[in-house]
Amino acid sequence: MKKKYTLISYFALCSIALVLLFVNSNTYLEQTSEIDNSVLSEKEEFPIDLMFMQRAFPSGEIKSGAYKEAAIWRREMEQNRSAAGSSSIWEFSGPLNIGGRITDIEIPNGDATTYYVGAASGGIFKTTNAGTTWQPVFDDQTMLAIGDIEISKSNNDLIVVGTGEVNAGGGSLAYDGDGVYRSDDAGITWESKGLTEVGSIGKVIIDPADDDVIFVGAMGPLFRNDTNRGVYRSIDGGDTWEQVLFIAENTGIIDMVIHPTNSNIVYAAAWQRERSVDNRTYGGANSGIYRSTDGGDTWNELTNGLPTAATQKGRISIDIAQSNPDVLYASYATALGSIQGNYRSADGGDTWTTVNSSQLTNVGFHWWFRGLFVDPTDENILFHVGFDVERSTDGGMNWQPAFSNVHVDQHALAFNSITSNEVLLGNDGGLYVSANNGATSQQDLNLPITQFYRFYVDPQNENKIYGGSQDNSTMRTTTGGLSDWTIINGGDGFQPLVRDDNTNVIYALSQRGGLVRSTNDAASFNVILSGVDPNDRNNWDSPIALDPANNDIVYFGTQRLYQSINTGTNWTAISPDLTNGSGAGNLTFGTLTSIEVSPQDSDIIYTGADDGNVYRTLDGGATWENISTSLPDRWVTRVQSDPQDATIVYATFSGYRFGEDTGHVYRSTNNGDTWEDITNNLPDIPVNDLELDAFGNLFLGTDIGVLASANDGNSWEPFGENLPSVVVNDLHYDANSGFLFAGTYGRSSYKIDVSDNVLAVDDFALSEITLALIPNPAIDRVTITYTGTAENEVTLYDQLGRKLRTIPMQGQSMQMDVQDLPTGIYIIQVGAHSQKLVKR
Repeated sequence: MKKKYTLISYFALCSIALVLLFVNSNTYLEQTSEIDNSVLSEKEEFPIDLMFMQRAFPSGEIKSGAYKEAAIWRREMEQNRSAAGSSSIWEFSGPLNIGGRITDIEIPNGDATTYYVGAASGGIFKTTNAGTTWQPVFDDQTMLAIGDIEISKSNNDLIVVGTGEVNAGGGSLAYDGDGVYRSDDAGITWESKGLTEVGSIGKVIIDPADDDVIFVGAMGPLFRNDTNRGVYRSIDGGDTWEQVLFIAENTGIIDMVIHPTNSNIVYAAAWQRERSVDNRTYGGANSGIYRSTDGGDTWNELTNGLPTAATQKGRISIDIAQSNPDVLYASYATALGSIQGNYRSADGGDTWTTVNSSQLTNVGFHWWFRGLFVDPTDENILFHVGFDVERSTDGGMNWQPAFSNVHVDQHALAFNSITSNEVLLGNDGGLYVSANNGATSQQDLNLPITQFYRFYVDPQNENKIYGGSQDNSTMRTTTGGLSDWTIINGGDGFQPLVRDDNTNVIYALSQRGGLVRSTNDAASFNVILSGVDPNDRNNWDSPIALDPANNDIVYFGTQRLYQSINTGTNWTAISPDLTNGSGAGNLTFGTLTSIEVSPQDSDIIYTGADDGNVYRTLDGGATWENISTSLPDRWVTRVQSDPQDATIVYATFSGYRFGEDTGHVYRSTNNGDTWEDITNNLPDIPVNDLELDAFGNLFLGTDIGVLASANDGNSWEPFGENLPSVVVNDLHYDANSGFLFAGTYGRSSYKIDVSDNVLAVDDFALSEITLALIPNPAIDRVTITYTGTAENEVTLYDQLGRKLRTIPMQGQSMQMDVQDLPTGIYIIQVGAHSQKLVKR
């Protein structure tokens, strides 16, 4: 019999040193007593700050450099991890057809069918066939938040990317980047080019006359004021940088343009913006438009005809007419976020005149939208990309709706210089393509960039998979497919649940506790809040739980715990306030974030709160005890009972304190009487969820992917191949299928088979087995050499985790034809070993 080793044993054998407001333009459902999915209506609610508060509580500051350090830790661990940690492949599990937030779109000159799309928190995707298929081209980088993409006007292979999303406001914005990256081979490989501390990048410009000259407009870190912002210039292709414009520690550059034939003339839009856990300032005296006429050496603010009062200067967008560079347009939001006005200059910015903005949709938070885009062929045609899209054909004097019926909240637009009248639009719902200047459009249904908050699998049907997502509602597939997901309940989606014994009974949540239930398999939903005090405080992501032993009993959390004994029809509070109160800020605080009912004993219930409180009851809610006095004062993301032992419970936390090494994962073996910190070798990174499989292995959903431990948290390592360094908000273990699902924030969902004890390594796996791919990169064929047994199969996955083919391993060496594969990165797996293959 083969001897088994745990991961810690393997680490010892190998002597391995074990060294991330919510602004969304939240589309939510107007809830009545009954909700019919055929008449879903959309309405905007002022954005909220959930994910920033979660990560920054209690200090209000996110620790500088922590994300990058954690990403480096992950990369180092992946290079040295055990065979068990790398023997399984994460498979993509959808959706492709729902979409998510896009921050930039670029089309190379002279190439009608190649597009690059930057996702807010999901990296960069490239198509060479106008969207029929997409390849991720940025996944090997440490951080996937994208600010701006720029392609050289003379060399389509040269791409420069600024990381860090600049759209400010709410919870989805807690993702700065780590500087500038450059590719000289159209996205196949990337090189870090510095500016790692500038946080988020609003614009990258490559000088149209000289590819070595690059300008970067940096907004700076979103959640702190410092000097790492302004305009940076490189004259050596990004090797070195000079800060050529700095305005103030609270003011960055949100937009830039360059004169197409006189690159000494550069324009930069500055935005005064400050954020803390309880305060937001989105405009001020420092906002404005600056111009340089000497290639960035000196700058002057343009004021003739433009707003000057601090209250009238918020986020600014600027664009230049490529067909007549003397013509520029600018859009201004007020400091409070309303539309302030649109402006036009016909003399290169010396003077500006007001043009019409009264016909634009004004929703009151225009610090969330991109602004103006000028048609490169006609100075009088422009698009206003805001809550929705409007188009003008007379220089901004009149506006008409464009891109009707697309998802709201617009961020990016691109004109195809080869395909006449083709315009691409990016918003919170994904990518839309119009062949007639926005008169009509089609959504691209092939981009895996959905941002999930919560995830669930029907216990009776492993093919019915549910998810709650940012600005894309509660959705599901009933087939387990990748492209047949449908929205079943509106609003921002949170935790879905399905009864263990009745697939027709479904619970869904929208923001701030909008709890509904369907009894007819999602054909319609009813609000079920009878008995819940409407004056209670609700978290943006309010928790709900079923009693595992009796699904008639349901729990719902405000600042206290409610119980229903009739499937949610009526509710009764069974606890006092389990938080420290509402707090002193102007944002809702002091709310429950997690509810856990022990699978072994329904009288044992735990709650976690945003202020760090963990409570328990051992008698079904008759009495309550605070068991968090020895736990960190951080946002509780999950309290999880051991499914096999009623005395064991885990608690995970998210949030930063400066200079604090306190861990994010705790374990108790006595129902919370005492706690053990099992963080150990984890980096300082938010932990968003914890799950256990049937073998007692621990899995963490973190801001850098999924981590695992086979030894009760004594050590942790990245788990599985093919999952990029993306935020994982929710893990779900489906005991029936044996799959662990990861709901990511920006890359849809993935699943991995854990039906076997994947974290146990046998002596065969520890032996000197090698897998070699020659040549790598490959063009037509790759030779696979494997020194293990010849009975194994060869499985080929694309970088999205889709299984492309499986064939028998023919001896210990065989060839695979790869000439039909598009250019990109693939994974070849043989037995317990896998390697990446680059296809050129």
